[in-house]
Amino acid sequence: MNILKNISYFGFSTFLSRILGYLRDTLIAVFLGTSAVADALFVAFRIPNTFRSLFAEGSFNSAFIPAYAKKKGGKKNYFANQILNLLVIFILFIIFIIEIFAVEFLFLISPGFKDIDGKFDLAVDLSRITFPFLLFISISSFLSAILNSNGKFLITAAAPIILNILLILSLVLFHDSHIEIAYASSYALTLAGIIQVIFLFFFAKKYFKLNFSFIININKQVKSFFCKLLPSVFASGVNQINILIGTIIASFESGAVSYLYYADRIYQLPLALTGIAIATVILPSLSKEVFRSKLTKVNFIQNRSLELCLFLSLPATIGIFLAAKQIISALYGYGFFDSESVVNTSSALLLFGIGLPAFALIKIYSSFYFARGNTKFPFYLSLFSVILNVSISLTLFKNYGFLIIPLATSISAWLTVLVYQFNLIKSGNHSFDKLFIIRFIKSILCTALMGLILSFLLNFFSIELESKSAIKAIILISVVLFSAFVYFLTAYFLKAFRIKDLKV
Repeated sequence: MNILKNISYFGFSTFLSRILGYLRDTLIAVFLGTSAVADALFVAFRIPNTFRSLFAEGSFNSAFIPAYAKKKGGKKNYFANQILNLLVIFILFIIFIIEIFAVEFLFLISPGFKDIDGKFDLAVDLSRITFPFLLFISISSFLSAILNSNGKFLITAAAPIILNILLILSLVLFHDSHIEIAYASSYALTLAGIIQVIFLFFFAKKYFKLNFSFIININKQVKSFFCKLLPSVFASGVNQINILIGTIIASFESGAVSYLYYADRIYQLPLALTGIAIATVILPSLSKEVFRSKLTKVNFIQNRSLELCLFLSLPATIGIFLAAKQIISALYGYGFFDSESVVNTSSALLLFGIGLPAFALIKIYSSFYFARGNTKFPFYLSLFSVILNVSISLTLFKNYGFLIIPLATSISAWLTVLVYQFNLIKSGNHSFDKLFIIRFIKSILCTALMGLILSFLLNFFSIELESKSAIKAIILISVVLFSAFVYFLTAYFLKAFRIKDLKV
């Protein structure tokens, strides 16, 4: 398998989806800003988005692909159908319970909304509309795992584009009032889930024959899968779980939910192109090599994936650190998104940016364990991360407000990375080779040069970037692209990265 080729396919589709996502979020910022309606909408989106991230961005793959890859012939399809049947029944039950107890459930995830007239009730109404999305995204994740197992990464990464297109259309067509926007976007989310399932099934039917039944048959293999899935969901989605908890805490501060949502959307692009893309693509190859006991090749894949992750995430981190305010202003600073919203959101983005390499590395490290069928250690480590994050946030929220939430998330992520690496080395499952160390140093040098160029350009165009005109977005994109060009050009001459290393 050519890992870089598949990462490129996955990354391109993900990049296109995230760009459309930025357009969607820009429209929401223009029409809703950081208002009470925006907070309610983002809470209604938070649970579906959390499930989407938990299932679609590696966790389902992590448990399913290693088990599925070991099956032969018709046993593959039988095993897959057993998993799908139980998954659908379980998710339907969850949706049924949540729809009945929506008020109580929303109070758990947005307790601060109760103090504002109409805000909590609107969040409940919107959430009841978006909850069915959980079923469709779960089925989509299952179909994506089937396709990923067969090397079809482009299709699975392209599926979220459907969601963003429908949400953009809903915003353009129904923007007469804040309430109308909120309801239209919520219905568009659920409709997008249905269309996404149809889209993925069209391609997956070549590899999977549906045989749905409400008869529950839990054998040893199915039980083993779900025992690994639950820890995997928690471990792979630790960042999203931290964000969800942050949303709960932030609900007590007006506008804070919106600030965190907009900031979260920005750093998710480099995260998707680094940690998520790499972890998703290497898992099938890594699982096969672990199964074959080819330890040299396993260590090679692990080192090159970490190398590529840092090669891509380090410049993104410096970019966020230097240009957080300009990024937020250029993307969202229009209409109802005022200067206070720009300052608060950019501050949150800066603190999230500190943890960006750690967020990406966690995705990679957890894949090393999932490929070996070990979901327990990532689960316990993720539980530690969540407890640490909550402890810091709750202890210091009164003194520092919502900004402690992204900072606590970054701190817990870096500690998680350190524990992962220590345990991998201690257990003998990973060792850094000389090539990794040399290229890591070169990547730092390239990042430093890029940072100097970016800092100079931001200062040179400071007046234009502070304007109210949309031209600032064009200028910022040009500055970022030129800085990225300098980075990759420098990396090429310093040989900080070689494409052929990922052709295995």
